[in-house]
Amino acid sequence: MRYSFIGAGRLGSAIMEALVKKGTCLPDEIGCTSLLDGTAPGVSNHLRVRFFESTAGLLDESDTVVLAIKPQQLASLDPSAAEKTRGNLVISVLAGTPLDRLGEAFPGARNIVRTMPNTPARIGAGITAFCARDTLEPGDQRQVDDLLSAMGASVAVTEKDMDAVTAVSGSGPAYVFEFVAALRNAGCEAGLDRDVAYSLALETVLGSVRLLARLEEDPETLRDEVASPNGTTVAALDQLEKAGFREIINKAVLAAKNRSIELSQG
Repeated sequence: MRYSFIGAGRLGSAIMEALVKKGTCLPDEIGCTSLLDGTAPGVSNHLRVRFFESTAGLLDESDTVVLAIKPQQLASLDPSAAEKTRGNLVISVLAGTPLDRLGEAFPGARNIVRTMPNTPARIGAGITAFCARDTLEPGDQRQVDDLLSAMGASVAVTEKDMDAVTAVSGSGPAYVFEFVAALRNAGCEAGLDRDVAYSLALETVLGSVRLLARLEEDPETLRDEVASPNGTTVAALDQLEKAGFREIINKAVLAAKNRSIELSQG
């Protein structure tokens, strides 16, 4: 099998679906098993990937192992996994789990890659930061690139940056969702119907982000193009500045980073 998934929950199943839909793999080149949640049989039926009743059985036919369980489940992994992953490439999507801890669980792996995807990966629109324990050989680099490209964009970082990555892009979708919710609620306060306010907020965010991604200009330049002197946008931006909008974002990201550090040390 090209990819063997330990864990077939929301993220694991989304990655498998992306691999199949993109044509990166045939369904029978992917195998999966569950630990406790029992999701793998349903994923197997839906995607026609191979289902294994046990981790040991899965690993007997594996070369590249994708670890897609919950971080707290790492300690309860089948003890045979340490030996059965000898010589394998292990790719982890476990949040807050450093390479040294993964190395303890898979001491014989030929290489270990730590990744930090985000939830838009479920529709192939995410961005995943990754770092490897050792320099990736060309074949392993292709395995990693193909897996990550199925989820969207990717960027290589050093492991010391992973806590900041978690705070910016890992948690970042929640900040965007909260902003859309706040803009919707503000529209309601201004007198709009809730459904109308939500449509306006959502499409404005979607369109603005698309414009930002397409143009080779920084966000401040585009912001200033909207803000006519003494106009409505300037009045709104003045309120955001007075409320310390950027400082609030700074504090939020640092709080998430610090919590990521705490979890990785736990």
